[in-house]
Amino acid sequence: MKFARLNALTVWLMTCFITILFTTSEAISANLTPVHLRTEYKQNPVVDVDKPRLSWELTATGRGQLQTAYQILVASSTALLNAEKADLWNSAKVTGNTTNQIEYAGKTLPSRTICYWKVRSWDKSGQPGPWSAVATWEMGLLTKADWSANWIGNDLTTLGKGKTYHLPPAPFFRKEIQLTAPVKKARLYVTSLGLYECQINGKRIGTDYFTPGWTDYNKRVYYQTYDVTANIKTGKNALGAIIADGWYAGYLGYALLVGNPVVKNFYGDVPLLKAQLEVEYTNGKTETIATDQSWKTSHGPILEADILNGETYNANLAFDNWSKPGFNDTNWKSSTVFPDKADRQIEAYPGNPVRAFQELKAKTVTPKSGGHYLFDLGQNFAGVVRLCVKGNKGDTLRLRFGEVLFPNGDIMTENLRKARATDTYILKGDPKGETWTPKFTYHGFQYVDVAGFRSAPGLDAITGIVLTSATPETGTFETDNKLINKLYQNIVWTQRSNYVDVPTDCPQRDERLGWTGDAQAYVQSATFNNDISAFFTKWLVDLNDAQRPDNAYPIYAPAPNVRKTDTYSPGWSEAGIICPYTIYKTYGDTRVIQKFWPNMVAYLKFMEAKSQGTYVYKEGSFAEVSPKGGFGDWLSVGKKTPPDMLATLYFGYAASMMADMAKAIGKPDEATYYTTMFTKIKQAFMAHYADSNGRFKTNSAAYGNGEGYVDGEMGFEGHTQTAYANAIYMNMIAPNLTPKAGNWLVDLIKANDNKLSTGFLGVKPLLPSLSMTGHTNQAYKLLLSTEYPSWGFEVVNGANTIWERWNSYIKGKGFENNAGMNSFNHYAFGSVNEWLFGNAAGIKAEEAGYRTFIIRPELAPEGINAVNASYQSINGTIVSSWKKEGNRVRLNVVVPVNTIATVFIPTTKPESVLESNKALTASPDIRVIGTRDGFLQVTVGSGTYQFSAVI
Repeated sequence: MKFARLNALTVWLMTCFITILFTTSEAISANLTPVHLRTEYKQNPVVDVDKPRLSWELTATGRGQLQTAYQILVASSTALLNAEKADLWNSAKVTGNTTNQIEYAGKTLPSRTICYWKVRSWDKSGQPGPWSAVATWEMGLLTKADWSANWIGNDLTTLGKGKTYHLPPAPFFRKEIQLTAPVKKARLYVTSLGLYECQINGKRIGTDYFTPGWTDYNKRVYYQTYDVTANIKTGKNALGAIIADGWYAGYLGYALLVGNPVVKNFYGDVPLLKAQLEVEYTNGKTETIATDQSWKTSHGPILEADILNGETYNANLAFDNWSKPGFNDTNWKSSTVFPDKADRQIEAYPGNPVRAFQELKAKTVTPKSGGHYLFDLGQNFAGVVRLCVKGNKGDTLRLRFGEVLFPNGDIMTENLRKARATDTYILKGDPKGETWTPKFTYHGFQYVDVAGFRSAPGLDAITGIVLTSATPETGTFETDNKLINKLYQNIVWTQRSNYVDVPTDCPQRDERLGWTGDAQAYVQSATFNNDISAFFTKWLVDLNDAQRPDNAYPIYAPAPNVRKTDTYSPGWSEAGIICPYTIYKTYGDTRVIQKFWPNMVAYLKFMEAKSQGTYVYKEGSFAEVSPKGGFGDWLSVGKKTPPDMLATLYFGYAASMMADMAKAIGKPDEATYYTTMFTKIKQAFMAHYADSNGRFKTNSAAYGNGEGYVDGEMGFEGHTQTAYANAIYMNMIAPNLTPKAGNWLVDLIKANDNKLSTGFLGVKPLLPSLSMTGHTNQAYKLLLSTEYPSWGFEVVNGANTIWERWNSYIKGKGFENNAGMNSFNHYAFGSVNEWLFGNAAGIKAEEAGYRTFIIRPELAPEGINAVNASYQSINGTIVSSWKKEGNRVRLNVVVPVNTIATVFIPTTKPESVLESNKALTASPDIRVIGTRDGFLQVTVGSGTYQFSAVI
């Protein structure tokens, strides 16, 4: 018995040891760690979505690591969360590999609720990893009933001066308050019809520009939420705000240029402010201070403030300490309360705010005639400048902005057309010097011409401040070819310059609209450079708010009536389908499909009815549109591709996307409907626009002399680069005819002296269609060309952004259509970025959201011997890097945790392929699929891989 009892004790001790060992081993080996936690695509945001979507990425050591389950905890305090007492939601252990687009499924969240959350994941062995760091989101004001604030304003319209530009001063508002106890928490909820800047106790609140953003203010306006707990104190406090016309009441687009009956005040005449400060005291009591008629208002130093035309500031009229307690506002008057629109929504801003991205120091300052000085900031960009100056009281400095110089070195402003783009500063004569930065305007420029300096300024007199929507950077791309590296940087700078609250066409001239054709052609390229998920979440609301009564999508959004003939256009209007589809494919976002599904269905019905049951648009089908046929292949070279032909191609393309999206949101019947529609369009297109050999044709006589059509005098031809590129890219050609179409495309390029001839709609699919039909070598020839027209031509002619025209400027010749339409910062031709990442580097999504993806790099025959690209997908960072070394190529690949990649290794000798200098058979992490089209295809899980092969 004694022995038996000892044996039992030993067994018990061993059991305890094994349990402890297993638990310790589990903690050590389970290294799957969630990082980069986001809510509605943003880190620690304020949202007003009932069921916010959560996402994270994963890190782990080793290869082939997967998430097999996850658990999310959401609590109302960090203390509860740290104690794992999830009083709002405990998802429990959920089996699956999903790490994004996970809807919150806990208790109903009232307005103002702060949610603290964390997540952990189980790895492929079923072991849990550590909890993530804590993240938050906060519920905003969910209903209009949460708002006690009134719209207040100060009508200064009669103070506006000038015949051409009627620009009134910007009103100031202030309110002094007494806080009766120590503050636990304070939130400032604020919006405006126009633009605003808020201050508390003399300090600016937030770092955002141009808030609350541009919307159709008749339908909705956004608000921002600021944590101002640290900005207020017990006792006296002062709240202040400045507002300006902005997009609400300012000048927009080219309305002035074209003689539109309305040139400003498109949404309203008087900018308005709406704000409320909500204070929670440590004693549990709360207090709300809201805008009403008791707020005092006046006008002062900001004499003019127009987002397009510029800002004028008279420092002699400045209110010292106006937003601090104790300021004497005896001469200020009470604010006027304005009525709200009952059906206007007020919602939390869903996008990325505009912020300062970086500062640019002046490279040179050159004296010019008439006492002017020219500053070169070294880069074309969108933003403002900071002026540092000393001078006498009343001295006036006028700043003009331009993208490029005339050959004689003078600043070129002709291409601004009716955009005055001039800032003015009137000195107060401070002997210590004065510093000023505009608040409510921005420009597109590299050069600043300043008049009014009393003595020669130094380089530090002007500093550029780059402004852009704060979309997180996600991509890198570099080669061993300086020309291509410069091209890529030009693309990045152009996107940065034009993604400013909405995706504009250009930042400098009197236009700056959210053109839908540019947006749809470039959207896939944009995803590689930046995380545009939140940015497009916002803009797609703008786009659908602007859908026309006939259900066509507009040519720009938001869509103020800047020209009565601006309606819709094939190739432009399809942004309403293409952009949501791209967001779905890139981020796995099905909510965007569900939200706008009725709008997209309505548009397809409009297009279907337009075809009158034939599913093809014959020549002249869109003659009622202005310009006739729509914009077509805008700024192409040579004979025009028929716009009706392009319309049919886009009709089919949209139908195929609708079929995919219907499947994604569980609508099989509608998926079948749109698949059938796509087939009908495809067949009708080939029947009308192709001969028996599949060669494209058109009835050019139907267009007469081309009058009313874009570049109609150049004539129309079906057999064009643009036609084949789009048809191949959009899968609108039967598989047996696709190779022939690819050959015709190459023949057309060669017949054009190995040059492209495509415009806005043709340039995006041009290189991809060549690659799709086995003509990668020809694609590289076009990419590397420096002859007009080409991307390289822009670079060798001094471009540091993408131009609107292939020939915007030619060294020794000058500018093209300068005063008409000649932007030097226009991203449409930058859509080649899609090919750089998707083909040169070979990174392409397979499953939506890059849960599975392809790496299939296409090697250049000459001119480029190395490409190194990375892309931070919603599931983690993907790397594709290749380099030719003699008769071998090295391909380094990084696959994020919880994803699977199909890697195509360029080689005709699969037996030569090594990974980490070992045969593929030596690695259990690599599954060989086979060889095809000069590639060895393998499948790999997460990890870093170093392949090499004979080429």
